[in-house]
Amino acid sequence: MTDTYFITGIDTDIGKTIVSAIITEALEADYWKPVQAGELDNSDTHKVRGLISNSKTKLHPSAFNLETPMSPHAAAEIDGVHIEIKDIGRPKTKNNLVIEGAGGLLVPLNDKETVIDLIKPTDKVIVVSRHILGSINHSLLTIEALKHRKLNIFGCIFNGNEHPSTEAIISKMAGIPILGRIDIEPYFDKNVIKEYAERFKNEFTGKR
Repeated sequence: MTDTYFITGIDTDIGKTIVSAIITEALEADYWKPVQAGELDNSDTHKVRGLISNSKTKLHPSAFNLETPMSPHAAAEIDGVHIEIKDIGRPKTKNNLVIEGAGGLLVPLNDKETVIDLIKPTDKVIVVSRHILGSINHSLLTIEALKHRKLNIFGCIFNGNEHPSTEAIISKMAGIPILGRIDIEPYFDKNVIKEYAERFKNEFTGKR
């Protein structure tokens, strides 16, 4: 029995790629970013490849690689392409799969569909929250949107130094598990990712 984990965030640049690398390493899972916008020479797939150590993971190519670092719908328009969910087929694998979303849940893919439409009911959704001004509101709105769609929220991972009151109120009001925290690190490399992978492994191997 394999699982699919969908990594979303409360905003862009919130730490989704680092979390994706940690979970990919912890499970020796496959990794897939459906839509990449900008940084094609150093995409999130490239970053994850450079951060994991195991030899089992397969990194699947993105369905859309867009040149401009903008919302996918706008980047696609500049590139002269049109994104539709029906054209984004998930990679076939017998391994666990980590899927990294683009930006937050309501980032448009076109004028009707957003990132949340990529999530299937069977996916285990992980919300990445960073301790910034407004993060309580952004976190609760993200979780509310997932609940409204009756999607399966596996838990929340916080990014940044410990902030007990913020973490407690989000957990209490949202009623979801807190899976852990990623501290502010001077850098992330394979060794750091491996350390976090060991720390998080129990959360993904039957503890919950």
